[in-house]
Amino acid sequence: MQRKLSKRLSDIVHALPLKEGIRVLEIGCGPGAMAREISELIVNGHILGIDRSAKAIQQAIAGSENEIKKGRLSFKHIAIEHFELEHNEKPYDIAIAVRVGALDGRHPKIEKQSLLKIAKALTDKGKLYIDGGNPIKEISLTEYRTINSKQV
Repeated sequence: MQRKLSKRLSDIVHALPLKEGIRVLEIGCGPGAMAREISELIVNGHILGIDRSAKAIQQAIAGSENEIKKGRLSFKHIAIEHFELEHNEKPYDIAIAVRVGALDGRHPKIEKQSLLKIAKALTDKGKLYIDGGNPIKEISLTEYRTINSKQV
C-alpha cells in the first residue's frame, strides 16, 4: 500500500531538478516515501536511498517492491559519513537530504566527513540539496571537491 506523500515532502520533490535518466542519492531516506515518489518521476534513472537506521531500510524495502523490481530504486543501510560508491557504481547527479542530523550544523566533524563523502559520490557537476530553503536549498560542495582532489 502506497501512502500519499505529505505536502512538505511533495513540495521538496517537485523543487528538485529531476529529469528522465537522472541518478539521485537520497540521504536519510527513512521508510522510503520520498524515494518512491522520485523513482516514478525519473523513468530510466535510478535513486539510491540510504539511512543509518536498519529498521528504516527494512521498511523502505518492504514498501518499495515494485520500484525495486523495475530497477529504478534501491536502498542501503549506511550512515552518510561512511558512504562510498561501490566499485562499478556510477556517480549520482544530485543528492537530497531532508532532516539529516549529520548535515544540520550540530555535529561539525561528522558534517565535514559527510560533505566529503557526498562530493565524492556525485558527478563533477552534481548538486546537494537540503531542506530549509523554500522548500530546498543548495549546499556548495566546491570546498569538499577541492579537498577530495588533493587527497587523490
